[in-house]
Amino acid sequence: MKKLKESVNLDSSIEKKVKKEKKKRALSDSDDFTAIDSEKKSKKKEKKRKLSEDEDERSETSSERGEPVNLKEKKSKKAKLMEEAEEEEENPNAVSNFRISEPLRNKLKSKGIEALFPIQAMTFNIILEGSDLVGRARTGQGKTLAFVLPILESLTNGAFKGSRKTGYGRAPSVLVLLPTRELATQVAADFETYGGSLGLNSCCLYGGAPYQPQHTQLIRGVDIVVGTPGRIKDHLERGNLDFSSLKFRVLDEADEMLKMGFVDDVELILGKVEDASKVQTLLFSATLPIWVKQIAARFLKPDKKTADLVGNERMKASTNVRHIVIPCSSSARAQLIPDIIRCYSSGGRSIIFTETKDSASQLAGILPGARALHGDIQQATREVTLSGFRSGKFMTLVATNVAARGLDINDVQLIIQCEPPRDVEAYIHRSGRTGRAGKSGVAVMLYDPRRSNFSRIERESGVKFEHMAAPQPADIAKAAGLEAVETINEISDNVIPIFKSAAEELMSTSGLTPVELLAKALAKTTGYTEIKSRSLLTSMENFTTLLLEAGRPIYTPSVAFSILRRFLPEEKVETVKGLALTADGRGAVFDVSAADLDTFLSGQENAAGVSLTVVTELPELQEKEQSRGGRFGGGGRGGRFSGGRGGGFNDRRNDRFSGGRGGGRNRW
Repeated sequence: MKKLKESVNLDSSIEKKVKKEKKKRALSDSDDFTAIDSEKKSKKKEKKRKLSEDEDERSETSSERGEPVNLKEKKSKKAKLMEEAEEEEENPNAVSNFRISEPLRNKLKSKGIEALFPIQAMTFNIILEGSDLVGRARTGQGKTLAFVLPILESLTNGAFKGSRKTGYGRAPSVLVLLPTRELATQVAADFETYGGSLGLNSCCLYGGAPYQPQHTQLIRGVDIVVGTPGRIKDHLERGNLDFSSLKFRVLDEADEMLKMGFVDDVELILGKVEDASKVQTLLFSATLPIWVKQIAARFLKPDKKTADLVGNERMKASTNVRHIVIPCSSSARAQLIPDIIRCYSSGGRSIIFTETKDSASQLAGILPGARALHGDIQQATREVTLSGFRSGKFMTLVATNVAARGLDINDVQLIIQCEPPRDVEAYIHRSGRTGRAGKSGVAVMLYDPRRSNFSRIERESGVKFEHMAAPQPADIAKAAGLEAVETINEISDNVIPIFKSAAEELMSTSGLTPVELLAKALAKTTGYTEIKSRSLLTSMENFTTLLLEAGRPIYTPSVAFSILRRFLPEEKVETVKGLALTADGRGAVFDVSAADLDTFLSGQENAAGVSLTVVTELPELQEKEQSRGGRFGGGGRGGRFSGGRGGGFNDRRNDRFSGGRGGGRNRW
């Protein structure tokens, strides 16, 4: 047995030396990815062999000591360990299966990334091998790293290692164009995080920030430039940017560039590359409208590759998200939203989307601890706001569509949309801020039953909405109680002796049971000391929803009001809120105040054949098509923001509304 152990130790020593030599050879020539791949495979085989030997040795040692050997348990442990080793080997998207150098693998591991997402795995080798690429992926699938990782490897260990410029004043090797400042800063941060470990530096160029610091960075020399089209164009026109050493150009969120009016700027920038044959071009877009296809045909090589995770189907929302719709009038939003957050956020971050900047500012001012994010806010403040939201200094962000695309913020558990957006893609991207990277989330959309039509969103996004009523007192109390329990459990036991005598006196004098007293204490802890009823139709507090039926069809609201006037005074009929018709055409629902409820219920006795009942579950209601003109712009004679007869866009580069032939609404 002694000789056996000496032999094992000798073998182990030899193996260590061999492995050490292999590692030295691989690290001394980081271009040799084949050596690295070979080393990975040998490590996996070695791991399996060692697991087997370790189990056998432990078994022999137990036998020498006279300890009983549980063969069944031994086989179970061995099988489990071997299974783990095989799983590690068989995961095709494991980071170890790709030609990623050691420093970058370590950085990914420090971020908890053990395997690439499908879009990253699909595009990695295509980009690393030098092909132009058109990539399509739904939101939340890790698209940024799909181009960041292979670009960094190409510059440091791949085809462009020898030709990349270095030293002071070097021209950039990479240009990345994005539609918004927030996306630009986020992508630049990813390049800085992962590229910094490889000795590469980046700068971010966007409007709303001073020129001079950006100019200084460019003079000193950078490897990667990330920016928005407007500011990149400005630096080009000032002679601050040199594309002579460019190896990569990336156009991300290309379809959003089109919507924001960056067509001319993008084409000008891409056209500034003198010899496009020496530059690898990557285009990423969730959808492929005509302009994006034209850009791909014009600026990408004919043998370009395609990586498509969307296919020919209509764009689908994330399957990791629970999609809920709740009826709510605009006047009840400020009351309802805090309760939705309490019931659905699970203690995580919440993003609330509004259609206009003014609405975002107003709502953020009302909601406790919320901050606003939109195009009228100065860039420095926007950056501080996003930083505070990411770090957890505050947990609720109220934003326009500037936060709808691409922003990757951890632990966003809840998305609330204050009304159905007219653009289905807007719904998909907004709801996609949660349920990212395989996690789950909740997306709640509020709608006015009298006006909103969300069935088109349901059809085209592939979403099946859950129709829910606004959180009722019991729902809110349950959620608040769970929060209070956590708060109480966090209190140190050291305080018990100090308050024990007061607690004993309270129990002896209150006449309540200990459970009842604790319930009151929990209510006080959460601040939930008043029970308010809430309408199922408009979500207004201290209102009740009633269903009117008359034994015959009710085709219009005027018919419903005429029936009510048969048995109620005119002044009471005028207090009715939010009247809407049922989908079957045989009834109408509306809200009355708690103070008037008895008057309405007793009044029906004076009208034959009329039924008026309190709604416990909201029936399906008729939907109305939204008008395509008026304040939403896009048709007719335009609205008060129009520049003529048609549609316009809000140029986020300087936050001014530009029209041309269009009308519209200042939404960002």
